Amino acid sequence: MKIFVCLPLTKAQLGRLAAGAGAAEILYHPDADSDDTARADFEASEITFGNPPAAWIGPTARTRWVQLESVGFGEYAGLNWSALCGTPVMTNLAGFFSGPVAESILAGLLSHCRGMGKLRSLQDQRQWQGGAIRATLTTLTGAHVVLLGRGDINRRVAELLQPFRCRTVEFGRDFDPGMLDSALATADVVICSVPHTPQTSGLFHRQRIGLMKPGALFVNFGRGSLVDEEALAEALEAGALGGAVIDVTREEPLSADHRFWSAPNLLLTQHSGGGTADEIDRKIDVFLANLDCYRMGEPLLHQIDFVRGY
Repeated sequence: MKIFVCLPLTKAQLGRLAAGAGAAEILYHPDADSDDTARADFEASEITFGNPPAAWIGPTARTRWVQLESVGFGEYAGLNWSALCGTPVMTNLAGFFSGPVAESILAGLLSHCRGMGKLRSLQDQRQWQGGAIRATLTTLTGAHVVLLGRGDINRRVAELLQPFRCRTVEFGRDFDPGMLDSALATADVVICSVPHTPQTSGLFHRQRIGLMKPGALFVNFGRGSLVDEEALAEALEAGALGGAVIDVTREEPLSADHRFWSAPNLLLTQHSGGGTADEIDRKIDVFLANLDCYRMGEPLLHQIDFVRGY
């Protein structure tokens, strides 16, 4: 059995992966796109660990299972999976990042309410405004929070918000647009953690952003395609919104002239929300657990259904 690995690993991590894979041959290409021999090794491998170029997946490859190192799989959604007859099976890291992302969301909310960004800036400038700052601060306690997405991330967010006695309203994939619009008009905080689908793409367009009440905080840790970024930047610049915490954007990394860099009261977390120091080691753990399932002929964990889109 050959396993194609296309994510960067340390020597120790590669050794641990090889030990866990047993007699399987590891074909390691940490930068597959720029490696001339990588595609041939991919097509000769039964299993892939990492995110290979979507163009490589086709009937000529021997690959039977791809374990993505991500939750997102948008680059593979456009493939003709009916023609591929379900081969390879693709699994993702569903739920893997929910804890760190939820904590990043809470950190962003508290930072905004308690003025941490402004205070950090004043510290850098050696300016003392103590008394004047106090009148600009708010609290999270009792806030009306709209949660768009009923997945692992927002379930954990809801748990973290319980001590703050927030009033939460949840919307899942079958949400009613009219009910969402009504909820936006009274929400203090809107938190989005939905995948990219035809239903979510462009969901927060200019008109819907305009429905949010003055001073509301918009948070997006789902996909950048959800939001009209120009409209969001304009709302922040006009003071129509109180602020935003943005982890994902349509273009990553952002260009130097993107409006998000300078938009007031916007905290840009640069798609780091799910990161932890042991992230790669935990990904190896997931892969090896699924490899055991594969060898024993058991159902793989977190299989993607491309018909449903998740």
